[in-house]
Amino acid sequence: MRVGHRALDILLALVERAGDLVTKQELIARAWPSTFVDEGNLKVHVAALRKALRDGQADLRYIVNIPGRGYKFVAPVRVVEEPDAPCPGAGVAPPPSNLPAQLGSVVGRADQVETIVRLVSDARLVTVVGPGGIGKTTVAVAAAGRLLARFPDGVWFVDLAPVTDPALVPTALAALLGRPVRSTLPIPELITSLQDKAMLIVLDNCEHLVAAAAGLAEALVRDTACAVLATSREPLRAGGERVLRLPPLAVPDRSEGLSAAEALAFPAVRMFVERAIATRDSFTFTDAEAPLVAAICRRLDGIALAIEMAAGCVDSLGLADIARLLDDRFRLLTRGRRTALARHQTLAAALDWSYGLLPAPERLLFRRLGVFAGWFTATAAETMVTADEIGPLCVAEAIASLASKSLVVVDVAGETARYRLLDTTRAYALEKLAETGELGPAKRAHAAHCRDLFVTAEREWDLQPTAAWRAAWQPLADDLRAALNWACGPDGDVALAVALTVAAVPLWLELSLLEECRVRAEKALVALEQAGTAESPDAMRLYTALAWSQMYTSTRARETSAMWSHALALAEAFGDVDHQLRALWGLWADSKNRGRFRDAAAIAGRFSALAKATGQTSDVLVGERMIGDSLHFLGEQDAARRHIERMLATYRAPRHRSDLVRFQFDQTVTARMTLSRVLWLQGRPDQALRMAAETVAAAEALDHPLSLCNLLAQAACPIALMVGDLDAARRWTALLVGLTTRDALHGWRTYATCFEGDALLQSGDLAGGIARLQAGIDTLRKATFVQYLTCFLGQLAAGLCRADRLDEARAVIDEALTRCEATDEAWCVAELLRIKGEIAGRDPADASATDWFARSLDVARAQKALAWELRTATSIAARARRRGGDSGRDAASVSALSALRAVLARLPDGPATADVAAARALLAGPDVRALKA
Repeated sequence: MRVGHRALDILLALVERAGDLVTKQELIARAWPSTFVDEGNLKVHVAALRKALRDGQADLRYIVNIPGRGYKFVAPVRVVEEPDAPCPGAGVAPPPSNLPAQLGSVVGRADQVETIVRLVSDARLVTVVGPGGIGKTTVAVAAAGRLLARFPDGVWFVDLAPVTDPALVPTALAALLGRPVRSTLPIPELITSLQDKAMLIVLDNCEHLVAAAAGLAEALVRDTACAVLATSREPLRAGGERVLRLPPLAVPDRSEGLSAAEALAFPAVRMFVERAIATRDSFTFTDAEAPLVAAICRRLDGIALAIEMAAGCVDSLGLADIARLLDDRFRLLTRGRRTALARHQTLAAALDWSYGLLPAPERLLFRRLGVFAGWFTATAAETMVTADEIGPLCVAEAIASLASKSLVVVDVAGETARYRLLDTTRAYALEKLAETGELGPAKRAHAAHCRDLFVTAEREWDLQPTAAWRAAWQPLADDLRAALNWACGPDGDVALAVALTVAAVPLWLELSLLEECRVRAEKALVALEQAGTAESPDAMRLYTALAWSQMYTSTRARETSAMWSHALALAEAFGDVDHQLRALWGLWADSKNRGRFRDAAAIAGRFSALAKATGQTSDVLVGERMIGDSLHFLGEQDAARRHIERMLATYRAPRHRSDLVRFQFDQTVTARMTLSRVLWLQGRPDQALRMAAETVAAAEALDHPLSLCNLLAQAACPIALMVGDLDAARRWTALLVGLTTRDALHGWRTYATCFEGDALLQSGDLAGGIARLQAGIDTLRKATFVQYLTCFLGQLAAGLCRADRLDEARAVIDEALTRCEATDEAWCVAELLRIKGEIAGRDPADASATDWFARSLDVARAQKALAWELRTATSIAARARRRGGDSGRDAASVSALSALRAVLARLPDGPATADVAAARALLAGPDVRALKA
C-alpha cells in the first residue's frame, strides 16, 4: 500500500492510541516536528489514509473525525508477539482479476463510482465517457474493484490502446483470458467459450476502435452472463448501453478570499494538494496558497490529468510560476507518470490522440471553434467555415459529433443549444490553428461575427425587456473581449475595432464595467481622430461612453465636463434627442460631483424641459427626480420631497429602454436614496434607515453594481452613521469597499475610507478616526469628485475638537463653510455652524459659541431640518448645563432644556437614535461635565 511517510506518521500516532482522541496539534507535531503548517495539510493526509484503507466502504470504519478537536482510530487493534492462527475462510481464494493497481487515491469520484456499480448491476453494459485526461480509467478501475465480489469468474481489464486493427479487438480479450481463437470469425468462438462464465470485462480506451468494441460488448452482454464496463471518448452506441459522462472535478468558482479549508472542499484542489505532497514532501497548503491553487485548477478545467501534471511541477516551480506559465500549458504540463501510456505522459499528447482520430472536416471545424472564448451556437459556428471546407457534413452534425467525442461541452438547458470548448481544449485548438496558418483569418471572421452580434444587441436594447436583454448578451462578454483584443492588435482591423466598441457600449454600462468601457472608448476615439472622423455619430456615442466611465473610475474625471459638453454639441448637431438627454444628465451629475449645486439645478431644468418636449413620460419623471435631488442639496427639503415623491408615485421604468444605460443608475433606487436623506433631515430617522435598508436589498437584487455603490455611498452608509447604527454602517461600508475595489470605482472607494473614519470616531477611537478621515479628505481635495466633501470636513472638525486640536478644527470647519458659500450647498450648513459653535465653546478665550449655535438653529428651522435642530438644541443645552453647574436649575439651563424637550416632542415616535439617546440622557442626568461635544 503506497502511503507517504507523513501519512504513515499520522497513522502510527493514531494506532498507538487506538480508541483515544489524538488532537490536531499532536498529529501535526508528530508529522511535522519542526515545521509550522496549516491544518489543511493534516486534512489532506488523513483523507489519503482513509482512501488507502477504504474507510467507510462495506461498513468498515478506521478513522473518525472529532469536529474541532482531532481524530480517533476506531478499528479493533491487537498487538501480537507471534503470527495469528489462520482465520476461518482464509483458504478461500478471491475471484481472479488483472485490474491495474491504483497508484493514488480516487479523489472526488465517489458518486460516479457508486453510479457505475449500480448501472453495471442493472444494465450490464456501461460506458464511461469523457475527454482525455478526465479520469475515465481511474474511475472504471475503482468501480470494477468494488464489483469484484459479484463476479465469481473474475474481473478482466483489457487495454485496447495498443490495438490498431479493429479485427483484433476480440482477439485481445481472448488472449487475455487464455482462450485461443482459431477461426476468422473470432466473436462467435469467444462467446461460446464464455457462455457459462460470470465475469466483468473492462474494455479500456475504445474510442479509436469504437465500432469493433461496440460489436464485441453487445455480443458479450446478449449471449453470455458477462457484464461489460467500457471507457471511451464517445459512446459505443451499442444495444442496451448505459452511458455515464464523467464531468470535470469540481473547482472553486472564485479565488479571492478563499481559505485552505474552503478550497479543500473541492475535489480538484484536493487532488492537486495530494499530488503536490507526493511530489514534494515539504509542500504545505495554507490560506496563502489556496487562492493560487484554486486558480490553477480552474484554469485547467478540473481535468484530472492536467491537474496531476501541474502538481508534479511543484518540485521545481512555485505556485505563482505554475499559474503564470499556464498560458503556455502544453510546454509546462509534460510531467505525467513515466509508467503511463505515451498519450498520458503530456497534456498535448492526450489531446493529439483525440484530434488524430477525427475525420478531416471535423478537425477543421474543431480548430476554428478555438476562436470562441465562451459559449457559442451552431449558427455562430457556421460563420467560421464555408460549405466548400466542411463538405457534405453540416456544421450542426459536426458539432454534435465533436460533442459526442467529448471535445465540445453542450448546454441544452435553454431554447437553443449552446456549446463551448474547455479552456485547455481551446488552447490546443488555437495552437493547431496557428500551425495550419489559419489563426489570423479565423480571428478576423470571429471579430466580424461579434460586430454583427453586438450591432444587433444595440438595436434590440430598445426593443427587449432589460432582464431578457442582459441574459441574452452578457454571456458573450468574453468573446467581445477576445475580438477587440485581436482587432486592436498589430494584425487587427481598426475600423472593425471602432464598430465593435460602439456597439458594445450598452453591454458595458448595463454590467457596470466602467473601467473596461473607458479604456476601449479612449482607444476608439484615437482611431477616429487618426481617420479624420472625430465629428461623427460614432464619436458622439464614444464621447458619451467615455464621459460616463470616467466619472467614477479615473483620476482624469476633471476632463468629464468637457466631454459631456462635446457629446451634447454633437447630439444637437445630429438631432439625436436621446443622446442630448444623456449628455444633459451627465452634465448635471458632473456639476453635483464638483459641488456646483446651483448649476446642477439649472441643468436639471433644461433636462426637464427637453423631456417634456419629447413627450416621454419616464424621461419627464427622471427630470422631476433630478430637480428634487438638486433642491435637497440647496437646502429646500420640503420642495425636494414633493418632487421625489411625485416621481416615485408614477414612475415606471420603460419596459424596452434601460435607464441603467441611459442615465447610469436605476432611477427608482436613486430617487429612494434622495428621499431617505430628506426623511432623516426632517426628523424621521427610523423611516430613513428602513428605506435605506429596503433599497439596498432592491439594488442587490438588480445585480447592477453602479446603482448599489451610488446608494451605499450617498444614503445607506451616511444615514446609518447619522442614526448611530454602527453595525449597519460597518456592514454597508464593507460592501462598498468590496464593490469599489473589484470594479475600480475610485471615487466611491474614497467615500468608504471616510465612512470608516467616521465609524472609528463614533466608537471612541479619535486618533484612528481622524487619521482615516484625513486620508479620505486629502484624496477628495485633489479630485473633482467632491460631493459631500463638506460633510466629511465637518465630521473631521468635530473629531479634532473632541481631541482638543482646536486650531486644526477651526481651519477645517472654516474650509467647509467657505465651500458651502461658494457652491450654494446648504443642506448641511446648520450642522457645520453647530460644530463651529462646539469648537468655540471649547476655547475659554472664544465667546462666539452662542452666536454660532443661534445661526445654526435659524438655518435648521428655515430648512425644516429637524435632525439638525435636535443636534443644535442638544449642544446648547449641554453648554448651558456645563456653564450653570451640576444642578441645571439656573435660568439659562432651564430655558435650554425646555427648548430641547420641545424639539424632542416634535419627533415622531420610533427607535431611539444616537442623537435622541444623547438628548434624553442630558434631560435625565444632572451631571453633564463629562458630556462630549
